[in-house]
Amino acid sequence: MTRHKNELEIVRVSKSFGGVAALSDVSLTIKPGEVHSLVGENGAGKSTLGKIISGIHTADSGEVFLGGNKVHFKSPREALAHGIVTIAQELAIVPGLTVAENVLLGEEPRRFGFIRRKKLRKDFAELAKRVGFEFSPNTLAGSLSVAEQQKIEILRALSRNASIIIMDEPTAALSRQEAEALHTVIRNLSAAGTTVILVSHFLSEVLELSDTISVLRDGILIKTASASECSQESLIELMLGRSLGAIYPEKVFPHHSAPTVLFVNNLCAAGVSNAWLSVRAGEILGIAGLVGSGRTELARAIFRDSKINSGTIEINGVRITGKAPLAALQRGISMLPESRKDLGLLIERSIQENITLSSVSKWSRLGIINPRREKYVVEKILEKVVVKSSGIKQKVSHLSGGNQQKVLLARTIMSNPRVLIVDEPTRGVDVGSKRAIYDLLVALAQDGLGIIAISSDLEEVLGIAHRVLVIRGGRIVSELSGRTMSEHAVLEAAFTENS
Repeated sequence: MTRHKNELEIVRVSKSFGGVAALSDVSLTIKPGEVHSLVGENGAGKSTLGKIISGIHTADSGEVFLGGNKVHFKSPREALAHGIVTIAQELAIVPGLTVAENVLLGEEPRRFGFIRRKKLRKDFAELAKRVGFEFSPNTLAGSLSVAEQQKIEILRALSRNASIIIMDEPTAALSRQEAEALHTVIRNLSAAGTTVILVSHFLSEVLELSDTISVLRDGILIKTASASECSQESLIELMLGRSLGAIYPEKVFPHHSAPTVLFVNNLCAAGVSNAWLSVRAGEILGIAGLVGSGRTELARAIFRDSKINSGTIEINGVRITGKAPLAALQRGISMLPESRKDLGLLIERSIQENITLSSVSKWSRLGIINPRREKYVVEKILEKVVVKSSGIKQKVSHLSGGNQQKVLLARTIMSNPRVLIVDEPTRGVDVGSKRAIYDLLVALAQDGLGIIAISSDLEEVLGIAHRVLVIRGGRIVSELSGRTMSEHAVLEAAFTENS
């Protein structure tokens, strides 16, 4: 039977790392021009399968066919020569190069060995206009936000005119508006005959975009089905092997007499103007807004990770006077940053070292760590924050995204904070780990913590918060609670100038 040149067939592929099976005897066919999604928990094998297709990994056994011909890619360059390109989950940006140079990296128009700068900018401008992304070609990539750097990766992949594009969590760092723009790009690519292999934790996104969905669990292909046959509930059950129940835990509101643990008065800092807010013990306060609205800037200012120009921050009525995060930590504020790998974890160090990093003075004397005491406190905290691992000495780099996030959460609560700030607490985390993180945050609130939860996922903010503040242009423009809390109300406040 004649195969279409872009039909991709995976036949009994297996792959192990350190004796642990990442994929076991996986077989599936990906048709030309379709959007084929791979879903599953972290560690299910989705990204590993994508990396085998794109030449980053080689399979231990099994075969890959493209257009009926057996292929064996030993590098991403070999895969690219066959029309396969990947938008990786981890950004591969060269900070010192411009946006245009990053997008056309390795494909720059040249003459006599020299880059044709004018042609480079022209080619970039045409591509950006076609996709709908607005960028200045001369901006240094390192000066851009995570969301904007993600768009550079997307443009780079699209510039290769690939016939098969693997997108690994492409919208994880994008705002709703930016994600919708990318969805349009994906639909247009599919309509033009380009195959899109989508790896995503956002099941609503998967169901909206996909023609076909394949579910993996523990390295095994559980089912491949038409998206029209699937629902979020059915996909979750296939991914977990059980019913998850409600995605968000039941809200337990703080008692009306609960004291105020955090009071921020007229705070002004980089990206923040005249911010006022309070959090009570047992309360989860959500912060919502568009990318660039000042959400993270507000969190960093409260945590003393950026310079405060004016205003005050009080914990239990006592003003924080220090000018660095150490002052916030000592007064009882702890923070989980938006990027666990760039801002939080020592990725090549152990679980134990990462968890104890911020509070090492508790089990050291004269600069010497008491290893028995350190091991004990780590094991105790892991009774509360369950991390799937081979032991506390395992490198964090060998953990799934969900378990890496739990390690970082364990560190943030190790200091026994009174206020916990979590910025994008479930970014790049599978649905099972998301629920575990939500349950942990609710349990911490019930223990009396005040929690500030910041997320670009509106459903998440509304699902876990008791109140929501909407920020726009560095200013808090709306407070929502009770029946006023809705996606419509948040978006109206985020977009409307006079809200």
